[in-house]
Amino acid sequence: MSSPPAYPGLRVSGCWTLGAEGSNAESLDRLLPPVGTGRSPRKRTTSQCKSEPPLLRTSKRTIYTAGRPPWYNEHGAQSKEAFAIGLGGGSASGKTTVARMIIEALDVPWVVLLSMDSFYKVLTSQQQEQAAHNNFNFDHPDAFDFDLIISTLKKLKQGKSVKVPIYDFTTHSRKKEWKTLYGANVIIFEGIMAFADKTLLELLDMKIFVDTDSDVRLVRRLRRDIGERGRDIEGVIKQYNKFVKPAFEQYIQPTMRVADIVVPRGSGNAVAIDLIVQHVHSQLEERKLRWDLAALASAHQCHPLPRTLSVLKSTAQVRGMHTIIRDRETSRDEFIFYSKRLMRLLIEHALSFLPFQDCVVQTPQGQDYAGKCYAGKQITGVSILRAGETMEPALRAVCKDVRIGTILIQTNQLTGEPELHYLRLPKDISDDHVILMDCTVSTGAAAMMAVRVLLDHDVPEDKIFLLSLLMAEMGVHSVAYAFPRVRIITTAVDKRVSDLFRIIPGIGNFGDRYFGTDAVPDGSDEEDGGSAG
Repeated sequence: MSSPPAYPGLRVSGCWTLGAEGSNAESLDRLLPPVGTGRSPRKRTTSQCKSEPPLLRTSKRTIYTAGRPPWYNEHGAQSKEAFAIGLGGGSASGKTTVARMIIEALDVPWVVLLSMDSFYKVLTSQQQEQAAHNNFNFDHPDAFDFDLIISTLKKLKQGKSVKVPIYDFTTHSRKKEWKTLYGANVIIFEGIMAFADKTLLELLDMKIFVDTDSDVRLVRRLRRDIGERGRDIEGVIKQYNKFVKPAFEQYIQPTMRVADIVVPRGSGNAVAIDLIVQHVHSQLEERKLRWDLAALASAHQCHPLPRTLSVLKSTAQVRGMHTIIRDRETSRDEFIFYSKRLMRLLIEHALSFLPFQDCVVQTPQGQDYAGKCYAGKQITGVSILRAGETMEPALRAVCKDVRIGTILIQTNQLTGEPELHYLRLPKDISDDHVILMDCTVSTGAAAMMAVRVLLDHDVPEDKIFLLSLLMAEMGVHSVAYAFPRVRIITTAVDKRVSDLFRIIPGIGNFGDRYFGTDAVPDGSDEEDGGSAG
């Protein structure tokens, strides 16, 4: 061809078919279910397994499949959208297998795999009866909730958290539980009708059609539906002939023309998968999804400290405790003791910013007392691991029955980006006042990501209190500019950060000094592989 392809080596116009030469090496006999075994026991088969950990372990790395992108700029907004890949093809064509092969070959830490099987519509009682007798067409576009699919994919591309339904194929219904997913570097969306909606197509940056021989697809479907979904062979064949095959010819096969890439033989086509991976890598490189610490540092120089900041009054007692914990010669026991005292004072100070309302109680002498009572629903503490968890005892000491959540944010040593690795939040946190705790805040990167996670869980911005023993002005400005309604509360603010973004004069690595672990050679304020300030 004379003109260069739009996808290098893949496409010029229409779509390219990769690796079409050769016959299918898969043995049909090997895929057939054993003869004479009768109907298999019914198994609980769902679109998303709740117990499945949100990661995929490969020979090279652990890939977080429910992760969060680290691409927030100094305004707390996502700087680039994720790269979305659509995988279409007939039922049992091997889409999920191809998706997992792409994930492993990509070798990037944050990937979300979103299956269209999760988005079947809720059936009426009449449709449930039809489905029980293999008379409901699950291969028709009307069987899918496209509005929910589109809104879910849009949110994922924007880096927001989403709730994904869990579909039970044995009962043909959605389970009560929903699974939470976050955005990622790459989103892979797979399903038989992945290319059947115009709006959905516009959200996909790359469209791949997995083209597998119809006999192979039938045999795979027999094995899956009999072995995993408790169906009998007559019912599977009836459904295939009545719904699956006609739907493929009418709705699915025609979408091949909108695909950028057609992959014959599915997971057996290693050449095609390698070319796909090369292209995705080039796209990610062009997007330069990087956390810009320099932008954070320069964005608010010489600006006055924000009104949302409250610093504990620097009495002689407070300044004396700071002197002790900042002293490099202070023993670990004394460091812990005086840190805990400061934490208690900080928590007590923070509680004064909660909403209170007038109330009247009766004293033991039978007299009315006009007082105040907390006007919110409840208080939840969220610690940014690992240093933030040292503040939990102080919070528990002054807030009876307080709920506690945890967030683990680690710094990618290669890119300097904060990355979310673990999240555990109490249920129904959206109505609570949330006290977000981290012992030191330098750049504000980890704090900004933690706030963003809380916002994604529908916690109102003005109900978030960020508490830290020590902050740098840079971190204060970064958080306040990105989230102007978040209350920032600390015991002290240092003016400078070093070229390595360490607080100056600082307190050293709080986690190492508190837990007695080996100190970082440069005396970093940051956790060793922990929170990014």
